[in-house]
Amino acid sequence: MTVRFNPPPNWPAPPNGWVPPLGWRPDPAWGAPPAGWQVWVEAAAVALDLAATPVQRAAAGVEQPATAANGTGRGRQNPLGEVEIPLFGARGRARDLAAEVGQLKIEMGACQGENDRLRTEMARLGMLSAMELERRQVDLTSEIAEQTAALQRQSREHAVALDRQAQEAAEHRRHDITVAEAQKARLEERLHELQQLIVVTEETALLQEVGIYRYRHPLTDAVAYQARLAQVQDRIRTMTRRDGGAVLAATGWTVNGSRVQGQAMVRDFSKLMLRAYNAEADNLVRSLKPYKLDSAVDRLTKVAATIVRLGKTMDIRIADAYHQLRIQELELTADHQEQLAEQKERERVERDRLREERRVEQELERERLRLDKQRQHYENMLAALAAKGDRDGAVRYQVQLAEIEQKIQAVDYRAANVRAGYVYVISNVGAFGKQMVKVGMTRRLDPLDRVRELGDASVPFKFDVHALFFSEDAVGIEAKMHACLSERRVNRVNQRREFFYATPHEVKEHLLALTGDLLQYDEMPEALEYHQSLAQIETATAAV
Repeated sequence: MTVRFNPPPNWPAPPNGWVPPLGWRPDPAWGAPPAGWQVWVEAAAVALDLAATPVQRAAAGVEQPATAANGTGRGRQNPLGEVEIPLFGARGRARDLAAEVGQLKIEMGACQGENDRLRTEMARLGMLSAMELERRQVDLTSEIAEQTAALQRQSREHAVALDRQAQEAAEHRRHDITVAEAQKARLEERLHELQQLIVVTEETALLQEVGIYRYRHPLTDAVAYQARLAQVQDRIRTMTRRDGGAVLAATGWTVNGSRVQGQAMVRDFSKLMLRAYNAEADNLVRSLKPYKLDSAVDRLTKVAATIVRLGKTMDIRIADAYHQLRIQELELTADHQEQLAEQKERERVERDRLREERRVEQELERERLRLDKQRQHYENMLAALAAKGDRDGAVRYQVQLAEIEQKIQAVDYRAANVRAGYVYVISNVGAFGKQMVKVGMTRRLDPLDRVRELGDASVPFKFDVHALFFSEDAVGIEAKMHACLSERRVNRVNQRREFFYATPHEVKEHLLALTGDLLQYDEMPEALEYHQSLAQIETATAAV
């Protein structure tokens, strides 16, 4: 049985021989087929359309009707369907028939190909009818919907499982964090206990915390500290004698039921503990430095605590009074050492001052001798010129002699007035940077000699001079400048180190406030050697 696609009347007419491909759907704009309309029908049930082409009728298996004869007599058929050949024009009619036969063969070949395709498609579909195909479509749609619902259900179940796993993982993490925090607390507590047993003895760590030393027992001088220290040491020796009260222990201890043996045992152990404590205290006193005092006291206190822990069974412990005596010994020793160091520093400063004054006095004396010699020379020349009657030459030498007299008076004034001198402001960018200056004074006749001494081999570059002026009270101006810049002092311990964290411009403002006038002040340092060194470094780096 051959089926044929039968489009509804309200749909557009398809091309001749067109068959809907697999999965084809009509355009919704065409509308629904009429009620009961069969889209696929048998080919024999299709009414013959006389207007159809011969090829379409042949493809449908319908016999072609006979054509009426035309006016020329060509193509005229008899009632039996045979074509009559006219008497004249047989060759032309033959040619026309041959062309028509060729066209029919072409159309029949196309129809045969379409029929083969339809047969293959119907064989694949198993020769299903239209209703069966529709039922199959409904079944497939239901199956697709069921599989989609199953996939969605599986997705929801998978999401719920993932959420449950995430919650379990979060709970495990919270538990782990709780355990870690508890362990951290235990470790911190243990660390604190261990730190109580550790004594810092490294000098680098101690020096980071050291400031200006504070005396525990302020006395006048080192001799007073030594006397007080001798008194404390006498009391220490008194308490360390037998039954002196340096160490305490249990009194009711017995050994093998013997109270005497128990007391002897406690006495021996107490003596051993006291000896260990005194050995540590004596070692701390011998190696003590002032900035290590707090560390030494802490160490001795921990030794006493260790003795209490080790002698717990016999209640052996160092007496608090004796422990305080040993701490006082450490404090007096540190104070004595610091006092000696300060006295040595004062003596060194005084020696430097006396050495500088002696140098200045020698320099002034040499200058005075040189000027006296020049004055004697000019006086002799003046007398010789006066004897010759050379009044012009005598006048010239008198002017020079007056200048020498002025210089001699200046030298005498400098020698008599110890507060007169030069105040200088210098910097060293290559050595200390742009934010540091040195403010000092010198009584040298040539103040640059002092600047050159400061820029010797101890620093990599020479100092640059920003200000250099003479004052009758150079000592007072220097002290006032140091007071203005005291909060910026680099070395807070040694006041002889006259370096300050300040720029030349800031120092200039303080000098103007003190002096009222400055003849010359250079704010920008030249730093010639430093800049030349930088240029050579840049050149070498670029070459590399």
